[in-house]
Amino acid sequence: MIDSFIHKILFEYSYPTIYLIVFGYFFILYFGLAPIFNKVCVILEKRNILESIHRKPLKKDQIKFEIKNSFISILVFGFSALPIIYFVRMGILNLPESTFTNTVIGLIILNLWNEVHFYLVHKLMHIPFFMKHVHVTHHCSIVPTVYSVYSFHWLEALLLSTVPLTALIFIPLSPLAIFLYPVSSILLNFAGHCNYRRTM
Repeated sequence: MIDSFIHKILFEYSYPTIYLIVFGYFFILYFGLAPIFNKVCVILEKRNILESIHRKPLKKDQIKFEIKNSFISILVFGFSALPIIYFVRMGILNLPESTFTNTVIGLIILNLWNEVHFYLVHKLMHIPFFMKHVHVTHHCSIVPTVYSVYSFHWLEALLLSTVPLTALIFIPLSPLAIFLYPVSSILLNFAGHCNYRRTM
């Protein structure tokens, strides 16, 4: 069933339909998983498994600010699959079959490449001009929350959305690995932004 769905995305659906599917996918990941992840952290804190890192209160309207900017980021993320689909349809990219092995290897590669990609984008964002006009949006979340994960300026969101596309320049990745990568990515980012750590 998932193979059939991915095949339709790759070769049959129109680009506006693909945009809506990808937008909906990121929307569900963010707004569906963030409150669940946060609730689990709260429960684990009550059981003394996790502890808060920063205990100072959030800035007024911080969550609202993060959700607004995250929604803009998700609008941008919706475009991320379109160049990949275009290159596949033009025969420029050939994606391997989504076997279990190809999918696991693809996910490992994407997560490793994400570290390199994020480092480069983050270094760019700390150039004074970009820090002042772009990256400042993400840094407004002095005390991080799960909702700050996608809280970016639209340009930073655009650059960060190119992880699969830039990886595909160097190595073919299975469609299922590309499809599942946002799940592993957002869970890792929730862990990094949730403001909790294991109890010492």
